[in-house]
Amino acid sequence: MTDKQILLLPGPTPVPPRVALAMARPAINHRGPEFKTLWEEVNAGLKEIFQTRSEVVILTASGTAGMEAAVTNLVSPGEKVLAVTIGAFGERFVQICRAFGIEAEVLAFPYGQAADPGAIAERLAADTAHEIKAILVQHNETSTGVLNDIQAISKARGSHPALLIVDSISGLAAADLPMDAWRVDVVIAGSQKAFMLPPGLTMLAVNERAWQAAEKCTNQRFYLDIKKARKSGLKGQTPFTPAVSLLYGLRESLHLLQAETLAGSFARHVLMRDMVRAGARALGLKLLAGDDVASPAVTAICVPEGMKPADVINPLREKYGVVVAGGQGTVKDRVFRFGHLGYVSFNDILAGLAALEAVLLDAGVSVTRGAAVAAASAVMREGMAVDIETIAS
Repeated sequence: MTDKQILLLPGPTPVPPRVALAMARPAINHRGPEFKTLWEEVNAGLKEIFQTRSEVVILTASGTAGMEAAVTNLVSPGEKVLAVTIGAFGERFVQICRAFGIEAEVLAFPYGQAADPGAIAERLAADTAHEIKAILVQHNETSTGVLNDIQAISKARGSHPALLIVDSISGLAAADLPMDAWRVDVVIAGSQKAFMLPPGLTMLAVNERAWQAAEKCTNQRFYLDIKKARKSGLKGQTPFTPAVSLLYGLRESLHLLQAETLAGSFARHVLMRDMVRAGARALGLKLLAGDDVASPAVTAICVPEGMKPADVINPLREKYGVVVAGGQGTVKDRVFRFGHLGYVSFNDILAGLAALEAVLLDAGVSVTRGAAVAAASAVMREGMAVDIETIAS
């Protein structure tokens, strides 16, 4: 029976029962006092996750809409941005800019590598006229399983006034991103990742420098107008009809994250990442990203020579009920993506690796039986032992 699936995706991720139950609450008036209370509680909780005192805007839309909102509200037609790309979602930022008449200068790095802060610093130093108005970059590049060093990228700006706009849709709450401490101007998140919700909400934390840019921006927008959202939000409302059920779910997911603590969430994601990487290597599989830049949210695994990603993805789903993602961009024919994000358990990781081993054996790949689970279990035991020692001390 494969009706019951194990979702090992970089999103959407499994939804905890408590969150699903919260979303089943009866409808309320989204212009009434109950909604205002819900809205204020959710906003306060989000500031803790973004690690900011800045205002957070919540839009009923996908993560891509959050990226578009950041661009269209902060950069005017004809202005220039530096789009730092390390994969398909960085390239999406470029497409959005060009759709709205913004000049996107691309600083591209190979798939599987992180952005070089030194190269960013060099380009900004050469921009003595300050033509570059914003730097667009991914925190966690979902297409490649690479984590960028946002702190180093922020420092690379030096005294350059460009805004730093960070897509952390798949990174926030899975990897550390203290927005205020790292001087990030805008951080974008999405509900279907580490927030453990279905798709449908995007959240943008916007600091004062970015709000000043929004006041001067002349680009086109209507539904995704963050100034409208800010004005309504200060009254405990939204400019358009909100996804009330998702907001109830978000409140519950924030309670779960608060109970675990941010540090606990970061550690859990790192441990699951290390389990997956150890298990994949035990099967003789190559990993796209190096250990030093490996994402805590998703791992891009290269398929064995002579196989296509579908040769792994399809039998995993059809025979074992394990759902992983295909590749994207220039590596779409080379990798599949094994997610370890949000409400994924250690047992889910072990089951997914066991199924992956079985698929490879069925395909005639020479692997050692039980090696993946054994390697991942060893990493899990070691990680849990460290946690226990930390608590005891």
